[in-house]
Formats: sequence, C-alpha cells, structure tokens
Amino acid sequence: MAIQILVTDRNCEVVGDPIYCWETVDCTLRFNEVSSGQLTMPAHPWIREQLDPGNRIVVIRDGQIFMAGPWERKFIERSDDGENSGIGKLTIEFADDLALVVNRIAMPNPALTAEAQDRDYWEYNANVETVLQDLANVSAGPGARPERRIPQLIMGGATGVGTTVTGKLRLEQLGDAMRSIALAGGDIGFRTRQVGKSIVFETYGPRDLSGSVRFSFGLGNLRYLGYEESAPNATTAIVGGQGEGADRFITSRTAAATEAVWQRGEMYVARAGNDPPAELQAAADETLARETATVRLQSSAWDTEDQHYGEHYGLGDRVSVEVGPGQEVTDLVRLVHLQAWATAGELVSAMVGGQDATSDPQWINRMRLIEQRLARMERRAMPSSAT
Repeated sequence: MAIQILVTDRNCEVVGDPIYCWETVDCTLRFNEVSSGQLTMPAHPWIREQLDPGNRIVVIRDGQIFMAGPWERKFIERSDDGENSGIGKLTIEFADDLALVVNRIAMPNPALTAEAQDRDYWEYNANVETVLQDLANVSAGPGARPERRIPQLIMGGATGVGTTVTGKLRLEQLGDAMRSIALAGGDIGFRTRQVGKSIVFETYGPRDLSGSVRFSFGLGNLRYLGYEESAPNATTAIVGGQGEGADRFITSRTAAATEAVWQRGEMYVARAGNDPPAELQAAADETLARETATVRLQSSAWDTEDQHYGEHYGLGDRVSVEVGPGQEVTDLVRLVHLQAWATAGELVSAMVGGQDATSDPQWINRMRLIEQRLARMERRAMPSSAT
C-alpha cells in the first residue's frame, strides 16, 4: 500500500508539500453518482494553510489517482490532553469533481443567462454519449457561459457505446437528468477523472468481466448477499397527451416479453401539453423501465490477493456473483470503498448490485416523479419570456 495526499487549487496546481502524515483515509467511489471521501491527520499549520476555499484533495494510491475533487468541510479538534492534544486533529471531507458538474441546472438555452431564457426546453435526440457530453459541455465545460465553466474541465469524447435517447430538459438538476439519460441509453457510465492538470468528463460502457471476475462465499471474497425477485408493477403503459375527452391523444407501449411471463398490468401516465408522439412513447418506455420486474442483487465483496480493485476490475464493470449452489448472476460494480490506516494497512470492498442498491429509495424516486409532473404543469402555466 502506498497512499499520498496532495492539495491543489481549482486549476489542479499543487499548492504545498505532499501530506504523508495522514492518519486515516476513507473514500467511497460510486457509479454515476458523486464519490465522497474523508481524511484525518494532525492539524499542522502547513496543512491548514493549503486548504483555501475551492481547493481540491487528490488521493493517490499506488501511483494512480484514486479520487480527486474539492474539499467541502474541515473540522479541527483540540484538547488539553488525550489523542487530540498538542496541535489537534484535522478532519477533511471532500467530493470528487463530478459534484461540480451534477450540481448545475439544465438551462433550456445554455448560451443565455437564466433571466434571458427564450425557449422552453433543452431538447436532445442523439446517441446517449453525445447527449451526456453535450449536456456537461454547455452546462459546465468549455462550451458553457464563462461564469458557469469549471476550470480545467474538458470533454473526453464518445467511445462508441450506448443507444439513441430522446427527450427534453428544463431547469432540472444535471445529476438526476444524467442518471436517467445514461440508464435509458444502455446503463452506460459517466465520471470525471483528473488527467495531468485537466479534469476530464468521460462516458464509457461497462466492461463485461463476468467470465473472469467472480465473487462467492466459497472463494472467500463475499461477505454479504441479498437477492430478491419482484413482479412488475406494469407491463403496458398508456400515455395521455393533449386534448380533452374523445379528442385527447393517447398512445400505449407494451413490454411484450415481460407481459408474456407475468401477464398484463396497465398503468396510466398523464402528459398534458403538446408533446409529439415520440416523446409520449419515450415517457411510456421510461415508465415501463421503472415499473418492470426486478431481480435485485445486493452484495458486499472483499478484495483478495488474486482479485482486487484497479487491476482485475473497476467501478462500473460487470462481474459475477454466486447467489446459490451452481447459480450465478451478473451485475455492475456500483460502489468501491477504500479504508486505509497509517498503522494498519488498507481494506478495499465493493458493492455489486442493481441500481437501487446504492441510489435513492423508492419513496424518493416517487417524490421526484411527482415534482417533475408538477414542474411540467407550472412551466406550461408560466408566460413565455420570449420576444
């Protein structure tokens, strides 16, 4: 184990001496979500002087950047005796650079200020990578307005994965929007990485390592397993668009394969307004994807000498988990947790499982859906600012 801590300014320039006197390192990497970290160390003045607002923490493990991003909280403890005596203890909490991207708002016309917006939506109809890269670029990258640009942020470009996605965004948080778009386009990944003195926004397809990376109790690298199968809430979505009574436009979509197994279940989706048929169909597809039958896997796995993070697998890779004798399922690595102690080495664990294994619970997803529907109603009721 070799862990080094650096502090940089927002331009990725190192601002002081490397921090070798750290006591603990705790970093959690998350697939398509903001990663987080915490450090503890003696509260030396030369360390505290490096932590100007906006500066970044860079955690280097075995010569490679494990996580990097802005610090968000620092806390100093000092007492007249005990472990916090003397200069005291410093605790630093930080996020990865993706936090700066996903905290932006999707503007209908990103070229204009919020007050000067002249259209209702930012519309997209392209490959999912192109959409995510464009959205990050015009909201926070070199293509954004000067006041919205993140220093050193560049776009990594498409890698040739994913499918076409269609939709509209207006005044939505980028994190929620990007996760939905990435899932609709083939459950691809997006992230930021520091490369040299640049922060690169990347999209990528998960690697299929299910034939070579396996977790099981028999191999000694699995410590928890939860496996659940659930029936779908709907197999056919009926979407109602503009109009009243017999004049109202209605379309429907059916998940035929799911319906053949579980029998028919219908759900109505209201989309008041003049949305084109393609968007009504996309709303139906989104509903079916959300309400489909689920096979939910949650597992917690240990790194071992012959299978460990960074060499044999990475965040977002597809791996195998043994859920019963002779029965394996494959899913994505959605969380990687690094814990390190200056006096006791390090421990790396991974969580493999469905998207809801590491994201928000169902009631929060329902609340977001209600907020989106209310927002659509409010936007249609607002007078246009276009001249």
